[in-house]
Amino acid sequence: MTIREAKFLTSNTRVDQCPAPTLPEYAFIGRSNVGKSSLINMLTGQKGLAKTSSLPGKTQLINHFLINNEWYLVDLPGYGYAKVSKESRAQWAKMINYYMSKRENLSCVFVLIDSRHEPLAPDLEFMEKLGSEGVPFVIVFTKTDKLSGSRTQQNIASYAAKLQETWDEIPRYFITSAETKLGREELLGFIDEINQQLVQAPANA
Repeated sequence: MTIREAKFLTSNTRVDQCPAPTLPEYAFIGRSNVGKSSLINMLTGQKGLAKTSSLPGKTQLINHFLINNEWYLVDLPGYGYAKVSKESRAQWAKMINYYMSKRENLSCVFVLIDSRHEPLAPDLEFMEKLGSEGVPFVIVFTKTDKLSGSRTQQNIASYAAKLQETWDEIPRYFITSAETKLGREELLGFIDEINQQLVQAPANA
């Protein structure tokens, strides 16, 4: 997939104020400071599209971007640690849960996980919640340039082992780096694959 155009559309806290659900939608989410904005900018080829910050909890709204006039990319608030009040975190959680359950054109959620860490409870709990509610998702391991290849594989293997305790089959995963652009073609190819399936679905129904 070639990204010809990527533009910001809107930010809000309500699903009913999101763009009309007429195009496939792909949401990106992870713990605070997982490198989400940097990954989005790497995927779209626009350094300033998603706002990056060294401070956790920068993203606080549902942010929609229109890609190639063909699909929506959504930047969601992080879960887990952030230097905000408990009330704010509770509001974010409620907003995210409602979005996940009600956004009818949501094609896939990309759950970002910092590859530098071994399995963490917030990540595992969030994926369990998606699985129990039937929300399609894949895992995206970020910041792999910060570790050796062997250490990255060890941490991914630890996640796989932990997931296998409760999953019959572990979700599909991608290995990425916003710095080296590792995984860019694979992620965009995956999105393109789903888009093609959605286009063909009505004819085959």
